[in-house]
Amino acid sequence: MKEIMLGNHAVARGAYEAGVKVASAYPGTPSTEIMEYMATLPCPHVEWAPNEKVAAETAIGSSIAGGRAICAMKHVGLNVAADPLFTAAYTGVNAGLLICVADDPGMHSSQNEQDSRNYARAAKVIMLEPSDSNECYIYAKNAFSLSEKFDLPVILRLSTRVSHSQSLVETGEREEFSKPYEKNPGKYVMMPAMAKRRHPELENILTEVKNYAQDCEFNKIEYHDKKIGIITSGITYQYAKEALGDKASYLKLGMVYPLPEKLISEFSKNVDTLYVAEELDDFFEEYIKSLGIKVIGKEAFTKIGEYSADLIRKVILKEEQKGTAPDEALPARPPVMCAGCPHRGTFYALKSLGLTVCGDIGCYTLGTLEPLASVDSCVCMGASIGLAHGMDKAIENSSKKTVAVLGDSTFIHSGITGLINVVYNKGNTTVIILDNSITGMTGHQDNPLTGKTIKGEPTKQVNLVMLCKAIGVENVRIADPFNIEQFKKVVSEEIEKDEPSVIIAQRPCALLKSVKYEGKMTVTDKCIGCKMCLKIGCPAIHFKDGHALIDKTQCNGCGFCQQICKLKALGKEEA
Repeated sequence: MKEIMLGNHAVARGAYEAGVKVASAYPGTPSTEIMEYMATLPCPHVEWAPNEKVAAETAIGSSIAGGRAICAMKHVGLNVAADPLFTAAYTGVNAGLLICVADDPGMHSSQNEQDSRNYARAAKVIMLEPSDSNECYIYAKNAFSLSEKFDLPVILRLSTRVSHSQSLVETGEREEFSKPYEKNPGKYVMMPAMAKRRHPELENILTEVKNYAQDCEFNKIEYHDKKIGIITSGITYQYAKEALGDKASYLKLGMVYPLPEKLISEFSKNVDTLYVAEELDDFFEEYIKSLGIKVIGKEAFTKIGEYSADLIRKVILKEEQKGTAPDEALPARPPVMCAGCPHRGTFYALKSLGLTVCGDIGCYTLGTLEPLASVDSCVCMGASIGLAHGMDKAIENSSKKTVAVLGDSTFIHSGITGLINVVYNKGNTTVIILDNSITGMTGHQDNPLTGKTIKGEPTKQVNLVMLCKAIGVENVRIADPFNIEQFKKVVSEEIEKDEPSVIIAQRPCALLKSVKYEGKMTVTDKCIGCKMCLKIGCPAIHFKDGHALIDKTQCNGCGFCQQICKLKALGKEEA
């Protein structure tokens, strides 16, 4: 059957047809749709894990037990899963193990441009990189037998453009697969004595994989005009083909680690000028130059951001793409919290109180931007509590109070240990958990706090109040961030206490289907143009001809703006 599929969907389909028994992930753009699509297939077990480390460990456990397994994450999630990954290379697998990681060149929704190919080399595992949806399907499906052949985990490296583009895929049928489990502590218990024996075995396996890479199905040479040769992979291969067509020859690397030394040498000898086109790090280039081969790479291209057909055409052919440029620059469209976003109330309150705010990863990172402009720092998932604790300890006598802010899903992901650290080490940080009843930024996925599984089935729901009290926090309060004066009062009281406290800012995401606000907001003749309503940064409020205006296409009637206007110039239309 042929169908047009998203790259992420094709990965899931390939894994499903390979007989996967267990699939686990934590949502993270651009990888999220892999597990969402898996949940629509009759796969034996699919789940959202609390974080990427747990997802990887779950998949490793399934693999050891004899069930093929897949886990998925974005590139920074691989940092969280690195601990089990490195040791899984030593233990090897029983049934095939596929780890999908989606890089984000250009940082469309990420805090860095990490190149995950470096993990494959450091962890000593196989890495494949598809360039379109059909290859996503084929590579994912074949990765499990490859994993079993060499007794190694396989990483499937994706990127934003491959994950989120669509192309034709010819799908097949599922083939059930299982292997018996046999107790083998020497292979699966990595205490020092066993690990010392496994490391030489791993190095021997890597030598075998390097030999396999020379003529494997994933690497291929396409000879056309031999004046120009390009070594490339993934989406950059598609850009190069679009830019140059038959004006160049190509070595397309589908297995990006280990690299095929003989194949690269052969290709280099058959072209006049050799280029390497790869987004982010000089991973291929460094290796090729170590072989004594002359290649043009980052001195002509860049380590920053995404590539394009235009960039490759410009670098190699010295040609500019002809087109019609707009008469004037397009207006900037900075990201903004949605109309009705509950986080708006929290950040408006924190700014008005003049607090130092340690932020975190999620929709609420937008609290950094004007006009709310209240977030002072943001590093990685769950870091806000540790950052705030460190700042409190470093500036104990500061009159400007510090709070940590993070989402409910982020708290479960990696915030709990930070809060334990505050309590254990006698800190007094105030933590604000933004409980919007969903994992918002990645597209409304359930998590352990929603009481539903990835398939919408009811399950046990973590109680945030009881969890925080069990950690040792005596002061745990729930407050509505849209009751602005009461919320400010709660925050003001908690930051004055000389002990840890948690405030659960509880109001659901405005985009949830269950959230129904009645009526749209309207501006009355009491408006004097003071612009106070603009300070909340709601995209539904505009200003024209000296007065506020409501964009009815964006307003959802949440009513938060009414509390900000002291003149009562904002009202609500009848529903």
